[in-house]
Amino acid sequence: MNEALIRSLTPGVLTVLVRRGADFAAAEDAVQEALVEAVRVWPADPPRDAKGWLITVAWRKFLDATRSDTARRRREDLVEEEPAPGSAPAADDTLQLYFLCAHPSLTPSSAVALTLRAVGGLTTRQIAQAYLVPEATMAQRISRAKRTVSGVRFDQPGDVATVLRVLYLVFNEGYSGDVDLAAEAIRLTRQLASAIDHPEVAGLLALMLLHHARRAARTAPDGSLVPLAEQDRGRWDTTAIAEGVVILQAALARDRLGEFQAQAAIAALHADAPTAEETDWVQIVEWYDELARLTDSPVVRLNRAVAVGEADGPRAGLAALAALDDTVPRHTAVSAYLHERDGDLPTAARLYAEAAHQAPNLAERDHLTRQAARLNARGGG
Repeated sequence: MNEALIRSLTPGVLTVLVRRGADFAAAEDAVQEALVEAVRVWPADPPRDAKGWLITVAWRKFLDATRSDTARRRREDLVEEEPAPGSAPAADDTLQLYFLCAHPSLTPSSAVALTLRAVGGLTTRQIAQAYLVPEATMAQRISRAKRTVSGVRFDQPGDVATVLRVLYLVFNEGYSGDVDLAAEAIRLTRQLASAIDHPEVAGLLALMLLHHARRAARTAPDGSLVPLAEQDRGRWDTTAIAEGVVILQAALARDRLGEFQAQAAIAALHADAPTAEETDWVQIVEWYDELARLTDSPVVRLNRAVAVGEADGPRAGLAALAALDDTVPRHTAVSAYLHERDGDLPTAARLYAEAAHQAPNLAERDHLTRQAARLNARGGG
């Protein structure tokens, strides 16, 4: 079965059920049951109209689930509302569903988590990693969000900021390689940018384009990670970079700076450097200062320590790192890098090995393991 097709159809099917009166949690359960049925049936008997088939089956699953708890007259009314067989509308409901999930009855963090799980297709583990919380904590948060919106009419869509946060996290998961969602996040952000004149929407689109432009160079033929400084810049997508820079410049000219514009500015400075050695690290540190002011994020401050290490030397970077909580993800890896830059190879080798055990995915773990082995081979440990 084509998983990409299923992923593209699922939001539209879920939207149809919600519009027809199903509460969100029940609609999501019904759609999941329809997908299981599709896995069983489609390989031998693929439907002519995949979306129409999913809507019909999901609606029937919803009716079956509610029939035992609903009065007889109401059951009959719902059965009459069952979608008629035939082609379903080809409109893309995904972006609208993102807004509907960002419901005012939810906190922004809960709305983002619910949308990532229900629409983005991310696992609870992946969402927990994005939020830097235990998986059990995130599972409880998502369950509470489902209970909160259960039975709520989705006629009050959430705000742009929450939807942008969802799109950003979906893009990051796709870009990491765990789930291929980066292109979908860019597509939806383009839709949003064409519909809403908002500098942060433009900033997010620019950020996505600038990062996505480097994707081909991020991995070697054997699948191993290639650090930014070692990437073949000839493989970067210059068209995407140029588009991202133009979009960013227009957004910054409006003098309404937000975190996505600041992140895009940092990405643009990396993209503008002909070589890693020519990177304007001083200006990057200044943008990280702006970003830290806007977000007060420990991850931002961790990345700033790297930039300080490049701009002012590794000891300055280590001093900036010392001010941070060492439980911040990738703290150990950054410390290893800065110690290597400072010439302390035994400490760097040990820290690279420790960071490998903490890595959130296989590709990063393998990269850090190779870094430790490289320094050990040079007598670093």
